[in-house]
Formats: sequence, C-alpha cells, structure tokens
Amino acid sequence: MHAQSYLKRIAYRGSVRPSIDVLRRLHVRHLLSVPFENLDIQLGRPIILDQESFYNKIVRGRRGGYCYELNGCFAWLLRELGFRVSMLSARVAGKNGIFSPDFDHMTLIVRLKEPWLVDVGFGDSFTEPKQLANTHPQFDNKELYRIARRKREKVLSRWDEIGVWTPQYSFTLRPRKLADFNVRNRYQQTSPRSHFTQGRLISKLTPRGRVTLSDNKLVVTSDEQRREYPVKDSKQFARLLRRYFHLSFD
Repeated sequence: MHAQSYLKRIAYRGSVRPSIDVLRRLHVRHLLSVPFENLDIQLGRPIILDQESFYNKIVRGRRGGYCYELNGCFAWLLRELGFRVSMLSARVAGKNGIFSPDFDHMTLIVRLKEPWLVDVGFGDSFTEPKQLANTHPQFDNKELYRIARRKREKVLSRWDEIGVWTPQYSFTLRPRKLADFNVRNRYQQTSPRSHFTQGRLISKLTPRGRVTLSDNKLVVTSDEQRREYPVKDSKQFARLLRRYFHLSFD
C-alpha cells in the first residue's frame, strides 16, 4: 500500500503537507476520480472492512465503493500524509424525518487548527470539507450546507430547492474503529431492506456536474441541466458503464 499510488489514482499533484488547502484539493480530486457504487453487492462479492481490501479495490482495481470503503480508504491516505483523522458513526435521515441506526454511514473528522467534516462516501453531497464548528450556512458547489447541534449530535443539512433545510445525516464526535461498522456493513449488503441490495448504482462527480447510472436509467447533470436516458437491458448498462466509468465485468 503506497500513498503515491493512491495520489496517482486520484490524479493529485502538488504539496501533501497537511493544510486545509491540501485537504480541499484531495477531497475534490477523490470525488472526481473514485465513484460511489454498490456493484460488488449486486455481483455477490462480500465487502470486508479491511484497509488493504479497500486499497486493492480502489487503487489497484481502479474501482469505487460505498461509504465504509471510500471513507475508510481515504482516512488511511490522510493518515499516511500526516493528517489527524477519526472515523465517525453517522445516522442517515429518512424521508419521514427518522434517522437510521448508528453505524449506518461512516464519515470523517480531520483536525487541523480547527476540526473539519470530511466525506467522500455519501454520493451526491458536499464537495469540499466543512467547518465543523461553523453553524452558519456554508456554500459549496452552488449548494448551501449547514451543521447544527441536535441534542448530543450534530446534523448535516442541505438547503432544499423548496426552501427548507433537509437533514442528510446526524453524527457524534466519538472516534470509531473499522470493526465497529461490521454489523451494519453486513446488513447493508445482505438485507432485503437495504437500499444497496435493491439494484445496481454507480455515481461520480464530474467537472461540470454528475453522472449516475442505475439499472433503469442514466442521469447526466451538466451546468445545472439534467438529462435522463432509459437503460433497456444489461448489455446497454455494460456499455454505459464502460463509457462513463471505464469499468467492465465478465
């Protein structure tokens, strides 16, 4: 496992000395290079919470993953570069206003002169680290985010197009270990109630928007224009997977 190979994987060049500017650049480069995806779950390949497994899949295999893999691997890279990183348990907000159980999502905190929320594993979310202690709205890629206090937790919300703060997830600042996420990781890839078992999904940030491919459709957002295209069968899915994500499976 080599940090330089990881940096090459995300096409990062420049200083790696721990600073907020370097952290911002690493964060954006990761989102532009490594997709959020659940393809292994759909292929019946078990996801093991292990740093070397993450590295082999994301760096050597040039694949993506979901939150435990993406943030788990990114945390390893940041530590190798000298950043102080902690993994945190997060509970995802549902449409009914109820939050999911602990360890449903992994997010990160990076401590520089002040703490920063870091997350490269939540799909379509913020693109640059967020100031943890800042309770005011924080602008990000034409979106507004806010971190508010809720009892003993903090809640990350995004300003919705209808004009309300929509929660994304809540989290505590208690540092966690990879093993703490084992039970929920097993649930995510095996339970029929997990949205990761419902169908294939792969999504990646692009310089002008985002591209997302699922079993039934391709969604391409570019310069705030959203286009949807139907996916008719597995052969078309495979062609789109190669075209937009440079991936193929036998």
